[in-house]
Amino acid sequence: MKKLLFLSLILFYTSCSKNNVGAQVDLFAFGEPTGEVNKKNLDEASGLAASIKNPGHLWTLNDSGNGAEVFLIDQKADIKLTCRLNGIKNRDWEDIAVGPGPEEGKSYIYVGDIGDNNAEYPLKYIYRFQEPVLTSSEKEIEITEIDQITFKLSDKQKDTECLLLNPQTKDLYVISKREKPVFIYQLKYPFSTTDTLTATQLISIPLTNIVGGSISSDGSEVLLKNYDFIYYWKTGKDKDIIQAIAEVPQKLPYKPEPQGEAITWARDGSGFFTISENVTGKRSYLLFYKRK
Repeated sequence: MKKLLFLSLILFYTSCSKNNVGAQVDLFAFGEPTGEVNKKNLDEASGLAASIKNPGHLWTLNDSGNGAEVFLIDQKADIKLTCRLNGIKNRDWEDIAVGPGPEEGKSYIYVGDIGDNNAEYPLKYIYRFQEPVLTSSEKEIEITEIDQITFKLSDKQKDTECLLLNPQTKDLYVISKREKPVFIYQLKYPFSTTDTLTATQLISIPLTNIVGGSISSDGSEVLLKNYDFIYYWKTGKDKDIIQAIAEVPQKLPYKPEPQGEAITWARDGSGFFTISENVTGKRSYLLFYKRK
C-alpha cells in the first residue's frame, strides 16, 4: 500500500510539473457585461487597451480584412471616436497597447500588425502614434503622423497575436500562438523606425494559443489569455516581467467567450476587461472582471 501511495504521489507531482499551471485563484470576480458589442463597425474585435488620455474609455480594433481603423469605446461598448490611419493597411491586426513612447509625458497607441495564420510573412509591423483626446465635436479623425516599427522574429516565421508593452522600460513583446510551448520575443527600446529590427526570443512558457495579454500600468501584474483560460502573474518588486512570466502562472475565473481574443487591465488596477468578436448567431460583450 505504501509503495502504491508513493507511486501515486510521484505521478501526481509529475503531472503538475508537466502542466506547469497553478490552481485557479479567487482574486477577481467572473466577468460581468458592461455593454453589448453590436456595432457593425466593430464586429471582429481583436485587441483591447485602456486609454490614458480618455479616462474610463478603451481602445480596440478589428482583425484582418477590415479597415485601418482604431476605435475609442466607452464601457457600454459604444464607439465614441474612430481613428483612421492614413496610408496604412490592416494586413492582420491582432492586438493594441497604450503607454509611454519617445516623448516624455505623452502617451502612445501601439497597433500590432503581427498576425500570420499560415506563417507566410517574413516581416511584422507595429504602428505607433500619439494617443488622441476625445472632443465633443469630432467623431472621426485621420491619423497622419505614424511611426512604423518593422521587425522579424529571431528564429522563423510564426503567427503572433499578443502584443505587450512594458510601461517601465518601454520594451515591446510579442508571443507566438500556434505551438506548445509558446515563445516570448522582445523588441528592446528604443526602436528604429527606418531599419528592420529582430525581435529576440527570450523564453518559452508551457501554454498554447495565446491570443492576448496586458501588463498593468504600474508593471506589477501580467495577464495572458487563450480561448479557454486567463493566466495571471504577480511580478513583485525584485523580478522583472520576463522573470515573473517564467514562473508558474495562476488561473483566473473565466467563462470562454465567442472568439475571445482581447484583454486589458483597467488603468486604475481595479480589475480587467475582455471583449470578443461578434460571431454570427452569438452575442458578445465587453466584460469587466472586478478585483476582490
